Amino acid sequence: MAKVAFIGLGVMGFPMAGHLKVRGGHDVTVYNRTSAKAERWAAEFGGRAAATPAEAAKGQEFVFACVGNDDDLRSVTTGKDGAFETIASGAVFIDNTTASAEVARELYAAASAKGARFIDAPVSGGQAGAENGVLTVMCGGDAEAFDRARPIIEAYARMVGLMGPAGAGQLTKMINQICIAGLVQGLAEGIHFGKKAGLDIERVIDVISKGAAGSWQMENRHKTMNAGKYDFGFAVDWMRKDLDIVLAEARRNGAKLPVTALVDQFYAEVQALGGNRWDTSSLLARLEK
Repeated sequence: MAKVAFIGLGVMGFPMAGHLKVRGGHDVTVYNRTSAKAERWAAEFGGRAAATPAEAAKGQEFVFACVGNDDDLRSVTTGKDGAFETIASGAVFIDNTTASAEVARELYAAASAKGARFIDAPVSGGQAGAENGVLTVMCGGDAEAFDRARPIIEAYARMVGLMGPAGAGQLTKMINQICIAGLVQGLAEGIHFGKKAGLDIERVIDVISKGAAGSWQMENRHKTMNAGKYDFGFAVDWMRKDLDIVLAEARRNGAKLPVTALVDQFYAEVQALGGNRWDTSSLLARLEK
């Protein structure tokens, strides 16, 4: 059993912290900007709610965070009453936020100055993956800190990998989002084409999903896409936030991402349709409008 803090109890963080307590058997203290949610988590899982990130992090061996963006992350770490005010020397901070590689490197340096360790560890698998404890976790940081943190992270993960030094986890998550954007657009166009051709989409997918065109998106999203149901899953607003990070990094490193940039604009069209909170598979909706 380890002493653990978890900062940020959104749709991902709430169940992830729960797995640390129940599956991992750890002593978990939580913090959330909306204190009522932290109190609800504590009542449900039997942990403790803290009033500030600094209070949550004090005396902990491992401190996790899963918040919205770079600014939120800075606020709960190096901001007023942030976790880095009290983080112990030798403690490991594991950041599950999807953020920039730049902020990961910045916080790695800030944690090191405190004698602590920092791992950027964005996740893939969405809300369902968090709830079922089967997330994929892509990590950047030092091997020694990763080796210590990995058994703790595995409480909510199916796959945990060290991708390289600080920032490498975030860069790997960017590749993940690049690949998803292209896959979903291709699937949307395929379903749209099949409907226009008068084919039975279920029969089509049953066959082609067993071949080279098969993907997680095809297996898990084709039924709801075909039915025009999008009110679930990973929201378009979140995907656009992620793609903004991707495209900003590409401008820095010179990568050419024409398909990703195009799909980002397609998601802007989905937002204009009122689909901000629709699942990312709603790319089909703009083709059928």
